Amino acid sequence: MSSTRLLAAAGAAVLLAMPAARAADLGVPPPCGAPGAPSCVAPAAFEVSGWYLRGDIGMSNQKVSSLDNVANGPVTTQFLSFDSAPIFDVGIGYQINSWLRVDATAEYRANAHFHGQQVVTFGAAPTVLPDDYNASKSEWLFLANAYVDLGTWWNVTPFIGAGIGAARNTITSFVDQGATQSGATILSTTYGADASKWNFAWAAYAGLAYQVTPAFTVEMSWRYLNLGDATTGPTAAFDGSFSGATPFQFKDITSQDVRLGVRWMLDAPPPPPPPLMRRG
Repeated sequence: MSSTRLLAAAGAAVLLAMPAARAADLGVPPPCGAPGAPSCVAPAAFEVSGWYLRGDIGMSNQKVSSLDNVANGPVTTQFLSFDSAPIFDVGIGYQINSWLRVDATAEYRANAHFHGQQVVTFGAAPTVLPDDYNASKSEWLFLANAYVDLGTWWNVTPFIGAGIGAARNTITSFVDQGATQSGATILSTTYGADASKWNFAWAAYAGLAYQVTPAFTVEMSWRYLNLGDATTGPTAAFDGSFSGATPFQFKDITSQDVRLGVRWMLDAPPPPPPPLMRRG
C-alpha cells in the first residue's frame, strides 16, 4: 500500500514539472520585430469625436475708440467708457479629434451703461463748453469659432481659439447734456433716437477646460472681441430748436470678456481600447 502511494506521488511530481520545463525551454519571448517573433499589432490611437452642446455666462469689459458728430469747433474727448454688463450664449459644436474642435454660438450681451464727456472750443477768444453723454448699449452676437486644444494634464486642457461672425449693436436712451452760447451760457439737452447697426465681428480666445466626466467639461476663458461700430438715430433738441440732425457714431467698440462655460457631448465617448496583450 505504501509503495502504491509512493508511485502516485512520484508521477504527480513529474506531471507538474513538465509545464515548467517546457516554459524554461521556450525562454523569454523575443521582442516585436525580431526574427521568429509573433506579430505585434499596436492598438489604434484613441480619439474622442462627436457633437456637443455648449453654454456660457460672463461679464464684459468694453471700450470705444471715439464718439463722432458734427461740431462747430475743435472737440477734445475727456473720457468715454462703458460699465461692465452680463453676457449669455448657447451653441452647438463638433469635436473633430483630441486637439481640434469647432462650434457656432448665439450670444446676448445685456445693456451696458455708457457715459462720456467731450469739450467743444468756440471763437477767437476760446469759450470752452462741455458735453456730457449717457446711453445704453446692447448686442446680439453670432460667431463661428475654431479651437486648438494644447494637450491634457490631470484632466485640464489649455486651449486657444478664434472666431468670426456678425454683431447687431443697439444704442438706446442717448442723452447729450451740453451748453450753448448765445449772449450767455445756457444748458441744452439733445436726445438721440434708438438705433441698431450690423457689423462684422471677430474674436480671439484663451482658456482652460476641465473634463469632469468623459461627456461633461467645464471651461474658464478670456476673450478679446471686436464688435465694430454703433450709432444713434437722428438727434433732436429738447426745445425743438433742431430735429433730424446728424446721429452720433460710436467707433470701434471692443471688449475683453471673462466667461465660464460648460460643454456636453451628445454621444457618450467610447471606452478606451484595452492594453496590448501578448501570448507566448
